[in-house]
Amino acid sequence: MIKAVIFDLDDTLISEREYIASGYKYISNLLGQKYNKDEKHLYQLLMKLFNESPKNVFNRLLDEVGITYTQNEIIALVKEYRNHLPKIEFFGDVYPCLDVLKEKGIKTGIITDGYANAQRQKLKAVDANGHFEEIIVTDELGREFWKPHPKAFEIMKEKFKVEFNEMVYVGDNPGKDFYIGSIYPINTVRIDRGGVYKNSIYLKNIHENRSVHGLNEILLFLKEEAHGVILKNPLFS
Repeated sequence: MIKAVIFDLDDTLISEREYIASGYKYISNLLGQKYNKDEKHLYQLLMKLFNESPKNVFNRLLDEVGITYTQNEIIALVKEYRNHLPKIEFFGDVYPCLDVLKEKGIKTGIITDGYANAQRQKLKAVDANGHFEEIIVTDELGREFWKPHPKAFEIMKEKFKVEFNEMVYVGDNPGKDFYIGSIYPINTVRIDRGGVYKNSIYLKNIHENRSVHGLNEILLFLKEEAHGVILKNPLFS
């Protein structure tokens, strides 16, 4: 019987692109004021450069608009970006899904990678602590414990006092979110929202997992199966 559903954060519960857009608007405002530039134009350039390649976007922006800079100034911009309080929201299907899970007594948590200060700001922006019982930011455990390392799942198991086969993990990134299923008998579900990792290939030899496009599909999925196997004790009676 499933007793806990754990979620990834980026492109599972919130839109990574929405977060990036929020950060770029914030940086555009800072640069616009500092250099007397049109912040709307700076924002449009940032999004254009990101869509071309996500690497060194701030460097490339400043090069394009003719602003000289030092590496320390780039580091400061990255810090500002990560520390900003983003204007983001949960995807629309998150609250209804959580309501159903809580009605059924299913515990809910989050395991998320990424720089700790940035992830905590995202979590703060959507009041995640008010909606999930446990949240683990893997960066706070140490960079070596980012997924696919199993440590966060082991901690969540102990916090929830459940067995691994009573847990479901919902994520989006084939490169790291589902390898846990080859280590422990944790059921995994991939949600495909067409996000940043929509074209990712499977970087690990993982168990086959179900792919869904919304959390309402996950509720239906949990009634009957996990990893393509019919649950002996379905979630809902």
